[in-house]
Amino acid sequence: MIHEHGISVLQASKITRLARSTITYESRSVTDDDPWIALLAQLVEQHPGIGFWKCYRRLRHQGHVINHKRLYRIYSQMGLNIRRRAKKRLPARVKQQLFVPDAPNKVWSMDFMHDSLWSGKCFRMLNILDDYNRQVLWIETDVSLPAQRVTRVLDCLKESRGLPEMIRVDNGPELISLKLDLWCRDNGVTLAFIQPGKPTQNAFIERFNRTLRNEVLNAYVFKTITDVRDRMENFIFDYNHNRPHDSLGNQTPMQLYQKHESLSL
Repeated sequence: MIHEHGISVLQASKITRLARSTITYESRSVTDDDPWIALLAQLVEQHPGIGFWKCYRRLRHQGHVINHKRLYRIYSQMGLNIRRRAKKRLPARVKQQLFVPDAPNKVWSMDFMHDSLWSGKCFRMLNILDDYNRQVLWIETDVSLPAQRVTRVLDCLKESRGLPEMIRVDNGPELISLKLDLWCRDNGVTLAFIQPGKPTQNAFIERFNRTLRNEVLNAYVFKTITDVRDRMENFIFDYNHNRPHDSLGNQTPMQLYQKHESLSL
């Protein structure tokens, strides 16, 4: 309009309803040789956890003068915004009916418990149960039980007893880990996750946990992890061989197991 019709900038801006500054605006995009790029990159490399305002104040403290809007534009174009770790979302868990398997080594239940020693130091326990006869297969005790420790325990059970078709678990961090998932895939075991906040869907081991809590953890004082392990070893033998269960027709877990083995011969 200015060149073709010879009107002034003021008239053209009124006709088009655009500010006159748009005509004289010059882009200030960040170039590779901008000195602020090197300063920001150095700051973020030394302090990866700081955000924009900490960078800005550090530069001002060092004597550099720059408008915060311009610095933020450079900061954003460099992609330095702090990436927050998103909360890990669980996939949808399908409600599965709690059923009693008709043979050993078909369905196991697995869960964690925690308590503390006399000194106040916390320890954890990994409990593994056979749902068929409520037999305690393993109680692993230590101050820390990561996913790698869980797979190591399952490897030991694999050698001594074999593996089940399915393991029922909750949504604890060790049980939803990639390591355990890959181990189960490699060994042909299905991981059955209960719905979050629904412990009754894993009722067999929850009932066992209550027994273990009442009869052992609340009844004794433990000074060392070794004391806990010794007590658990005695408890497992007594629970499997001497403790009758109402749900098993007042049989012990080992009596029902031996009865099934004799019938299957």
